[in-house]
Amino acid sequence: MTDMMAILAAQRAASMAAMPEPLSVRKDRLKRAAAMIRESATRFCDALSEDFGHRSREQSMITDIAGSIAPITHAIKHLDRWAKPERRAVQFPLGLLGAKAWVEYQPKGVVGVIAPWNFPVNLIMAPLAGIFAAGNRAIVKTSEYTPVTGALFEELVGRYFAADELAFVGGGPEVGKAFASLPFDHLLFTGATGIGRHILHAAADNLVPVTLELGGKSPVVIGEGADIARATERVALGKMLNAGQICLAPDYMLVRDADEPAVVAGLTAAASAMYPTLLDNPDYTSLVSDRHMARLNDWLDDARTKGARVEIVNPAGEDFSGANTRKMPLHIVRDATDDMIVMQEEIFGPVLPIRRYDDIDDAIGQINRRDRPLALYHFGSDAGERRRLLDRTVSGGVSLDDVILHVSMEDLPFGGIGPSGMGAYHGADGFRTFSHARAVLRQARFDVARLAGLKPPYGATARKAAARLIG
Repeated sequence: MTDMMAILAAQRAASMAAMPEPLSVRKDRLKRAAAMIRESATRFCDALSEDFGHRSREQSMITDIAGSIAPITHAIKHLDRWAKPERRAVQFPLGLLGAKAWVEYQPKGVVGVIAPWNFPVNLIMAPLAGIFAAGNRAIVKTSEYTPVTGALFEELVGRYFAADELAFVGGGPEVGKAFASLPFDHLLFTGATGIGRHILHAAADNLVPVTLELGGKSPVVIGEGADIARATERVALGKMLNAGQICLAPDYMLVRDADEPAVVAGLTAAASAMYPTLLDNPDYTSLVSDRHMARLNDWLDDARTKGARVEIVNPAGEDFSGANTRKMPLHIVRDATDDMIVMQEEIFGPVLPIRRYDDIDDAIGQINRRDRPLALYHFGSDAGERRRLLDRTVSGGVSLDDVILHVSMEDLPFGGIGPSGMGAYHGADGFRTFSHARAVLRQARFDVARLAGLKPPYGATARKAAARLIG
């Protein structure tokens, strides 16, 4: 705790001394951040694979290396525009008298980042794009579940940044608890909803503004006129990427009775084509821990006990029981009911429940009786059905005719709502999240208080001004 407080104090002092942070300095930090990842890309991929037990190198290159550099490049390109003061209207009669109003975006100071384990490079660097663009310093708490990746960050950061610009700290839950209680100028947490509640409580003692990026049960609706082969291929791709260990992964599917056999067949065919084998397949990632795998198997046992049919997509007929690996095939859970744990908790693995619905209002009702999800996915050709689904549900974001990909659009805000999160970042929205929008009014040279009737002794002018404002 003492060391973290010392780092925070040093960063805050440096931030105050450097005000205002020139855009040239911010861009330089962004370029150094990109270089830190780019120049050690292979080492980061190796570290990620070691932390997971196995992680696809190509996947890591796309999701954690390219996925880290892209938002930084975007921020460098657009920073000049984002940082411009914004003129605002001045109401009558001040505007006529010469008053001006605008908003200036200031750095908040020092931002704390509590990073998750599932994308432990991307979900540090993507927020840093907005944090650095806004002119802040940052301290990052890395996940105890990816210690090799965290150690690599700690080794590399000193080559690219002074400690009063960017620092990394590792450690378990006690360190995380102490980190969350520090008096940052802003705190970003990415992780589970339950832990997010504790983070919010800890930050409240210091009135630290918080952005929470959580998760939840993101539904897929297979709607009227959907191309089921295309839809199931895209769902299978999203569900099996990183072995389903994605906050935006499709968590359950809603399908009509008549479509269910085709949906199951499509998922099976797509998963088998992408991963004809699993145990020795370098493209398929392992689950992060034995505990994580045991949890998923316990939930599957619970579903079977309560009447579910579980179909395992194992195209090569491999024996997973005796394998010294945490690779898990796709499990399709049919006849999923609300009393099953797989329909109550975020799954975070290659387990996909399927529920049936009668019409779009039934599907909407099933979605709305659960917590508001981080994402909503719809496949179909009926524009009216799609519009009704969008209008009658609330989610953090939406992908139509695909899954997950809205997160990769740098100009779209990324964030949840309620139990799936609060606040957003990415692109201009990230710049604003990590900036203080300071209102500025420059008054006219006239005695506005007298003209407006605000200066005592009050009289007819004050009464007329009040009547005019009341309407």
